[in-house]
Amino acid sequence: MRGWPLRIYVILMLAFLYAPILLLPIFAFNDAAIIAFPLAGFSTRWFEQLWSTPALHQALRNSLVIATVTALLATTLGVCAARAGAMASFPGKRAMLGFVMLPLVLPEIIVAVALLIVVRQVLDLDLSNWTVIAAHTVICMPFSIAILNGAFQNLDPSYEEAAMDLGEGRWGAFRLVTLPLVMPGIVSSLLICFIISLDDFVLAQFLTGQNPTLPVYIYGLTRFVDALPVIMALGTILVTLSITLLIIAEWFRRRGLARAGIKDSGGFL
Repeated sequence: MRGWPLRIYVILMLAFLYAPILLLPIFAFNDAAIIAFPLAGFSTRWFEQLWSTPALHQALRNSLVIATVTALLATTLGVCAARAGAMASFPGKRAMLGFVMLPLVLPEIIVAVALLIVVRQVLDLDLSNWTVIAAHTVICMPFSIAILNGAFQNLDPSYEEAAMDLGEGRWGAFRLVTLPLVMPGIVSSLLICFIISLDDFVLAQFLTGQNPTLPVYIYGLTRFVDALPVIMALGTILVTLSITLLIIAEWFRRRGLARAGIKDSGGFL
């Protein structure tokens, strides 16, 4: 009986968090345009409507391009930072790594306003997909470092040293020995950064140009009551995609730990 209060608490918390998400597919397949019970009947017309909306397709392309480039940039920078944190010792290392991880605790709207001022007032640049990519890279890089820190810290440095003793240069040893060993962490980082960038609204709302991202486009649809079922259908697809990518990222993370012979102490899932 001692564990029942905790179990009840966990059940209530999960219901509070995920019950609204479960409503997405229910109303997405509802035939009525009004979001209310009782349901009118089963229909896929809201999903079919997604295929005939050019503005939605453009927003989706923008988000996919931004998320892909952001994932590549954030993971590349994350690899460099995580390797430096695990393999090197230099004055101020802890302070520098802490500064790099600072965006994790900063309010996202504050970061968005600050970057908007820098882009428009200081640098006098036009808002575009590249400004969103730069902002998303700043936000995603700490997540990438957090994922890759474990991969590099659990890596035996003697492997790379042995490769250099056999005639490889430092870059060759890293490319042929270290990189394959941390590749599951890199793939996991790419997927997590892609999800974060794809789902972000606050930074995109402030820094997007003439072509909105998918979350900004969805927010614009909320002004129209008739568009709510379409939002439900689109939300169902996005939630399914995000959960699928998250599961794949967790699988790669655990695979990397298993290859290193390390017991898993918890992760995304």
